[in-house]
Amino acid sequence: MASLPSAGSVRALTMPTAPCFWANDGPLARALAPLSVIGAALTASRVARPGWRAPVPVICCGNVTVGGAGKTTLVLDLARRLSGRGVHILLRGYGGASRGVHRVAPGDPASLVGDEALLLAPVAPTWIGADRAASARAAVAAGAKILLLDDGLQNPTLSKTFSILVIDGRGGFGNGRVLPAGPLREPVATAAVRCQAAVMIGTDMTDARVKLPPALPLLRADLVQDQSIAALAGRRVIAFAGIAIPGKFFDPLRRAGAVLVAARPFPDHHNYTVGELNELLREARTQRAVPVTTPKDAVRLPQAIRDQVTVVGVSLKWSEPSEIDQLLERMVAAAPSAVR
Repeated sequence: MASLPSAGSVRALTMPTAPCFWANDGPLARALAPLSVIGAALTASRVARPGWRAPVPVICCGNVTVGGAGKTTLVLDLARRLSGRGVHILLRGYGGASRGVHRVAPGDPASLVGDEALLLAPVAPTWIGADRAASARAAVAAGAKILLLDDGLQNPTLSKTFSILVIDGRGGFGNGRVLPAGPLREPVATAAVRCQAAVMIGTDMTDARVKLPPALPLLRADLVQDQSIAALAGRRVIAFAGIAIPGKFFDPLRRAGAVLVAARPFPDHHNYTVGELNELLREARTQRAVPVTTPKDAVRLPQAIRDQVTVVGVSLKWSEPSEIDQLLERMVAAAPSAVR
């Protein structure tokens, strides 16, 4: 029988993937700047293509950086607020093997539809597919009255009625440069001009707000963990997370009073091996600790493993709850009467 990997090998496999220089405008970023100009031009050319105009409102929650700005958490919040109005959710289904348009069904595994789709599907009908226009046509045919996009700000296949720029308060816009010199998919100003509002999730630690157009409405919200986190106060915990910014999961556990014996970061959308999971559980038993993970990770775990792991979810707490409700009402105001 093959031996399990050591704890050291797990740490070696789980190093963060975002380059450190993306946070600072140093020599390497400046050296890569010419490539960024090319990348920005290609994105601009792609975004300029005309997309299919759906007969229902299309609300896009997108970002200008690669990685975890909090789009899926925002989409979950908005979908719940739009419950009963015929909202359907569209996303690419990153990490899933499905090709073409697919409506997420009960029992679909993360390996087929991706982890984010499994988080969204219990809230509203959810469709995956790289071609957002094709997914939108299928959703409208199935009765959708509002289309809510998780990502897709740079996807031109579907015309948007209303776009929200989602910003991670911790990382902001990094060094302000476009890939590969920085974390941006396109220049901030270029993306912001196509948006009707922005949402800052978490404290603005990099003054990202000053890079936004002054007239762009900016709403603020914080991530809050669900009530299950309270039961971990004073307990020994081994936390693991395969999300874009694992610190967003680990830090609140510490603040809640959990004693983190170990914090194991894995790459975003990581497909856990049996060896990695067995080692995490073995380490938890050895350390007399509780294994804890995120809902996004939990849907990627085999049921037998999931039953042994505590899951701590997250939601948004709005600084001014009335602002987001008013924003949604303005979005829906232009919708067909059947939506209202």
